[in-house]
Amino acid sequence: MGSPFSKADNKDNTKTSAHCQEPGLRKRKSNESFQETNIKKQRSDFAPDRSQFQMKPGNSKGNDNEHVVVGLDQYEDKKSSKRENIHQLVGRLNLLGKYHNKIKSHAFLQVSAPSLHRHEPCEESNLVQTYIQRLLMTDYRARYIPVKEKPSEVFNTQRTMVLDTGKTNAFEKIFKRSAPEQTNEQSRRQPIHPMDIQMIVYLYADNFLRQLMVTKLSQCQYALPLLVPNPFTQEIEFPMWTFRQIKKSWKSHKRNISKNQAIHHAETPMIAFFRFSEVSASKSELMNNLINERHTTFFHRHCCGSTKSHLLMDGVVEIAWYCPSGDKNDKFTDCVAFCNLHGDAQANETQLNILTEESSINVVLLPNLDKNDKSMAMVEKLYNSTKPLICLLTEDDSGVSKLQEGKYTIGLKQRNKSDVSEDVISTIKVCLSKPMSVFKLMNMGKHTGIKVDENDDDCVRGKETAEWMIRLLEGKELSKIKETFLPCQGKLWHDWCLKNKELYRPQGDNIEMYNSQKQTEMHKIREQQKASGVSNFMKLFTEKIYSRNVNEKMYFLKWLGILLDEYTSEDLSMLHHKYDEKWSKVLDLKKKHDKSKHLTAEQSQLEMLSEKLNAATFGLEHILREIGQIYESDVSVKKNTGSECRLDVRSLPRIVAELMISGYPLELMDGDAAHVPQIWVHAVLDELIKILGDQRVFVLSVLGIQSTGKSTMLNAMFGLQFAVSAGRCTRGAFMQLVKVSEELRKQLNFDYILVVDTEGLRALELAGRSTRNHDNEMATFVVGLGNMTLINIFGENPAEMQDILQIVVQAFLRMKKVRLNPSCMFVHQNVGDITASEKNMVGKRRLQEKLDEMTQLAAKEEVCDAKYFSDVIKFDIKTDVRYFAQLWEGSPPMAPPNPRYSENVQELKSTILSHASKSMGVTLAQFKDRIGDLWNALLNENFVFSFKNTLEIVTYRKLEEEYAKWTWSLRSAMLEIEDKLRNRINNRQLHKIESRELEEEMAKTLEEVKSSMKHYFEEHKEKEMLIQWKLKFEEKIKHLHGELVRDAKTKSENIISQREALTKLVEEKTLRERRLLEKSKELAFSLKHKALDENELRRLFDSVWEKWVSELTADVPPFKEINIAHDIITILNEMHEEALVRDRLNKFENIVHVSDFTIYVNHIKKANRNSINTPLLPPEEQESIKQLMHKVFRQTENRIKSKSFAKIGYNSSYIQAITQLVKDTVGGHKCMHTKYEFKKEFIVDLTHYVCQQAGMRFAELHQVFREANDPRIYLEKKKPEYYSVFQGFCKGATSAAVFGALICSELKKPILQSVYNKTANDLAGEMRTNIPALSGNRSNLEKHILKALAEEEDFYEFIKYIHHPRDHFVDFIQREVKAYITKGNSSTLVMIKGNIRHKEQCVLTAAETATAEVLSKGGDANMWLEIFSDCLKDEIEYNKEHLTGNCCQDITDFELLEEVVKRELRPIIAELNRHLTKPSDIEMKMFREPPYEILIEHFCQCCWDQCPFCNAICVNTMEDHPGDHIAPFHRNCGMSGMIYRGTTNLCLGFCTSSVASDTKFFYPDRTSDEKFLWKEYRTAGPEFENWSITPDLSELPYWKWFVCRFQADLEKYYNKTFSGCGMIPNEWRSYTKEQAIESLEKYL
Repeated sequence: MGSPFSKADNKDNTKTSAHCQEPGLRKRKSNESFQETNIKKQRSDFAPDRSQFQMKPGNSKGNDNEHVVVGLDQYEDKKSSKRENIHQLVGRLNLLGKYHNKIKSHAFLQVSAPSLHRHEPCEESNLVQTYIQRLLMTDYRARYIPVKEKPSEVFNTQRTMVLDTGKTNAFEKIFKRSAPEQTNEQSRRQPIHPMDIQMIVYLYADNFLRQLMVTKLSQCQYALPLLVPNPFTQEIEFPMWTFRQIKKSWKSHKRNISKNQAIHHAETPMIAFFRFSEVSASKSELMNNLINERHTTFFHRHCCGSTKSHLLMDGVVEIAWYCPSGDKNDKFTDCVAFCNLHGDAQANETQLNILTEESSINVVLLPNLDKNDKSMAMVEKLYNSTKPLICLLTEDDSGVSKLQEGKYTIGLKQRNKSDVSEDVISTIKVCLSKPMSVFKLMNMGKHTGIKVDENDDDCVRGKETAEWMIRLLEGKELSKIKETFLPCQGKLWHDWCLKNKELYRPQGDNIEMYNSQKQTEMHKIREQQKASGVSNFMKLFTEKIYSRNVNEKMYFLKWLGILLDEYTSEDLSMLHHKYDEKWSKVLDLKKKHDKSKHLTAEQSQLEMLSEKLNAATFGLEHILREIGQIYESDVSVKKNTGSECRLDVRSLPRIVAELMISGYPLELMDGDAAHVPQIWVHAVLDELIKILGDQRVFVLSVLGIQSTGKSTMLNAMFGLQFAVSAGRCTRGAFMQLVKVSEELRKQLNFDYILVVDTEGLRALELAGRSTRNHDNEMATFVVGLGNMTLINIFGENPAEMQDILQIVVQAFLRMKKVRLNPSCMFVHQNVGDITASEKNMVGKRRLQEKLDEMTQLAAKEEVCDAKYFSDVIKFDIKTDVRYFAQLWEGSPPMAPPNPRYSENVQELKSTILSHASKSMGVTLAQFKDRIGDLWNALLNENFVFSFKNTLEIVTYRKLEEEYAKWTWSLRSAMLEIEDKLRNRINNRQLHKIESRELEEEMAKTLEEVKSSMKHYFEEHKEKEMLIQWKLKFEEKIKHLHGELVRDAKTKSENIISQREALTKLVEEKTLRERRLLEKSKELAFSLKHKALDENELRRLFDSVWEKWVSELTADVPPFKEINIAHDIITILNEMHEEALVRDRLNKFENIVHVSDFTIYVNHIKKANRNSINTPLLPPEEQESIKQLMHKVFRQTENRIKSKSFAKIGYNSSYIQAITQLVKDTVGGHKCMHTKYEFKKEFIVDLTHYVCQQAGMRFAELHQVFREANDPRIYLEKKKPEYYSVFQGFCKGATSAAVFGALICSELKKPILQSVYNKTANDLAGEMRTNIPALSGNRSNLEKHILKALAEEEDFYEFIKYIHHPRDHFVDFIQREVKAYITKGNSSTLVMIKGNIRHKEQCVLTAAETATAEVLSKGGDANMWLEIFSDCLKDEIEYNKEHLTGNCCQDITDFELLEEVVKRELRPIIAELNRHLTKPSDIEMKMFREPPYEILIEHFCQCCWDQCPFCNAICVNTMEDHPGDHIAPFHRNCGMSGMIYRGTTNLCLGFCTSSVASDTKFFYPDRTSDEKFLWKEYRTAGPEFENWSITPDLSELPYWKWFVCRFQADLEKYYNKTFSGCGMIPNEWRSYTKEQAIESLEKYL
């Protein structure tokens, strides 16, 4: 047995610096011989005792048995030592720490920090990760990674240097010096051999990572592991699986035949290289010179980074292929495989036997062997074989010697390497010229003694299913396969896409009928798709991807891709060849300016070939596309069509989402249909969100001309799987997730990079189609999706750049107009000398000029003002333009990838991440919405006009919800302050109010709101978008705060002025009450000693009461009676002719019951002469007059509420003010279309009605005022109180007891009133939480209103909502509040009783405080009352003036007074509670400001502008909001009375559908012939220009149901019909009420 460490390795390998020169450069002169090189190396690496490394069997002397025992022991020692060394290697590379089991590819297919640093030395523990990451970038320098020295190693080196400073002679120093003393184990450690890194990763990798590694090694033009001894299992592995994705291209010069073949199918000669025993020459280096002398295909001892020892390469067989380019200088004329057995062939007998059996030619490196050497027996066997044998003799200096036919020797000793290479090549060529066996990779697996990776159970099962699927395809014409097995995505899907595009560009008069027909047709296509069922092919596929065995599923998908590629490649290759030939012919004819029929025919054939190519292209992406269409058709067609599909369709999105997470791309835009399957894409993204959470992603999209290396660049940058071969160019757009590592995630603001790769712009396959439009769509779509867009340009030719630049600039210009702000970078690929900075600057200047030029061209097309590219997007020409080296280092197919290209990719990646670190990216949900927004806008021809930014709308809605909370905080705080102020004023504790005082009271709440706003705008994840509204909302809050302060000040001043106006009355009342108190007390004291029963006391009191009242009111004139009806007539006569007024009063008809207002108007112009049977006043004008009347009613109601008439009494000036209000409002009315003016009769009738209604309310309020202020009435009400005082004194009660009881009895009503006042505010806040309709913003309230309308089905309520939305909102809020309070809801009662307890506690606390202070200060009863009243000033309205003075001076026992107050208060509180036992006991009139009024003020202070077409309400919650009026869903225009010109047909169209039309017009003025395109509606006048109505097919089914349900009512109401152009589609009638209500939940 040979040593596990080859002598050649120990003897001849040289440790080289970690910072050695670039690979591919040689340290040896070109004419230096192999022998010379190795002799030089032997001098430095000389081993003093060879026997310690290896004992040569067969050369032993002495006792054989003794030697056998020693040899076995030595073998076991070496075996054990190797195991220990491998264990140490695993530890040094930290494999067990990082990767506990197998290493999987997903651990490296992520963006991580180490991959960002290229030139820095690497820690040993990070070598594995760095190696794989660089390999994935196809950087062949992955083998040459500088290692960072540990501090201890540096220290040892330095110490040695210090020790060596002693003086000695040169000879001793240079030649005789002994080895430095090793101080510790650390200093003896060898650097890790590069191939040990590769092989240990290979051994630890799972089969998928192995396959990826080997594929990348092949791309790097490195030799690949063919047979691998596994030191852990002691098995020899044949990794057939790893070769499955490798393809090689070559061209034979002699036969002029090009091939692009999967390497495992290739049948080629195979030349096997071995060595026996130890040799001085490097076999691997020699092989490199045969294949590619400029590249180290096989790693050898002279390579950079090589070390004295390696652990894992002995026994490994590597394979590489030489692929000719078709050039006469090719070394070989056909593809040839080269196999290299590392180590001594004698020690690796299994590998040797397999190679010699499979080889076509054997090449052996031999030292001088003894005849009896064991190796000689093997050489003899090879010599006697029929296969050619070439022996390379290391100790011979002769040239080629032919020993016999097929047997040659070539000497190596002291020979020039070029001569040796030429001799070997020429000899191999001679051998190849003879017939010989061929090598096929797949045959390797038949050998015994080796383990084949494809025998893994999961792999076998995956392959079986894939083969079964491929068998289904056999015998079918390739171009018909997709049509047969994937029926859903063919003509049916393409037809659906065409119909969908037509749907967005409607034609004809009845757009809704047109849309309905298109939708019906689309639905039928979906039914056909579903009816076509699921083919057996697709059933097999879906069954397998449902598998829970992840490995088996992955194997299956890989196998299917491989087998499909094999199945289609031959036909595709032939079609590509035909296409190229035909394309060349067309180009030649175009160059000749040939415009004959011949050119047309050739172009037609080219188009047919293009279609055949497209039909024949069949890969995994088409199968996944079919799954998408199966899902979309199933979702679109609810009913069972009878197809026997037992597929669990609804779980398909989750399966594909899981595939996406595992690294598979998802088709975003179908390149064949040029359409986005929105339902499918949204469903997959929804599932992705469920699995991962709504992660933040940075979207990187790529644009470029076809075949400029976009996909190659992305694959190198992120290790992706985008197709790059000529036969599989990207069609459409694909997206792929790249995970950001945990480490890097801390520096970035997102979790994944989402890469969007696109088909090339100006794609040749699309020649003859509307290429320009398609490219514009694609560019706009991916630029809009991306947070950053890479624009990939091949070379620097400005002519080549011009087309793509114009398309790209136009896309960015569109983004600017719709307020999307992506960034961009330009990548120039295939630039020759990228190191010349002067040339780069010239190129950048040229690009800048071209971008500016294209900006001006695009600006004209997009109708906007932009001169420079920097006007469109933030762009720095110095940092945002990158130049890439050529991809190949030399000429393909043997050229390796240019390492400078990999560096450029890495630098670009770093720059992208630097940009990305400043971006918040988007969430997956936002990305999903953005896809829909962009695609829906692109379906309409005018992108900018049609774009609706869902994310912006949602963000603004959420901001409005927060704004509602902020405003409620301010309003509710001010309501509490107003309540306190009112109490203080009425308690005579406040006589003046300043704004500053109110602002101080509000300061805390305002600060909290500001803090909440600051946090929201600065910390919200969409803060970059929110910034555009920040200033406006801050101004609005500031304005609201100021408004609340002003209103509160005005209200308080009004109360103060009313109080002052009534001062005399109040003082007189107080004086009278005081006199009555004194008289009662005096009378009681005069009767104190008489024994009188209750009846006698009552009779006596009654007898004097009348006398007292008469005395006290003797000087008061009687209250003046009012006659409001007379005042109304008088004021009407003053404003109008008396005769007219008298006439109208005699004929008076309640104006609210008038159905036709034509009698009230005089026409300025005649009615439209084209109208048929139209009343003189059209319905919309009739409705306009009704709205005017409602406005007058509302203003009158507000005027009455605004003043406290109950406190100040009625005055005829109030009627006068209302008549003036009516006059001004009617005077400001504007006609809609028909020009007319109101007759005087209208104003008289309207004024009379309004004044009558107001008069009734004035009469009620005046009665309240009279009862409070007429002394006779007021004193009569006080009689029971004074009888109680009289009675108490008569019974001998003390003044303290009587006064305590009197105070409590007087507090009863104020307590109840203050409880109601506080409850109103508390209740409004509670209802904002508990009533769903009132818990959000105005849009949420509207949704609940619409649900209620549908459930009630009251047509006139609908009409009120359509024409008088604010009134309907007010009514709805009132109903909701009253229902909440009165319909068995106990929380209101609980709240009221809680407030009663609070007020009770306030009174008790006030009594205690008053007593304590009076006793401590020695005060009197007046002081006690003063303190008591002061304590209650904010809580209860209580007037104590009548109790002060002499009548209470005899009170001295204040503790008794406190005790009486507490005792007497209890029954009063109990009585209040007793009267509030059920909801119906709550008296709404007791609320000074009812809860519904508080909520109405909160909800209804917003924008009430209505769409000029359909009356939809603007949803903005701010009255003077920034920007346009918007409504999420518009309505059928006929609902508002709109008709088609010249007909009596109600308009059926939705305005959102109509604005998509290119041909449809509307007439803003019925009396004018001026018309406007619906698309240009903003130009039609002021009422249109501020409305944003975007084309949108997502109409609310609710309104379709409404039109069908109330068709007859609408026709009767407007006296028009839904016929002719307004015919209702039958499809509308299928909507049920339940579906209508459900649509509100879904869309609003």
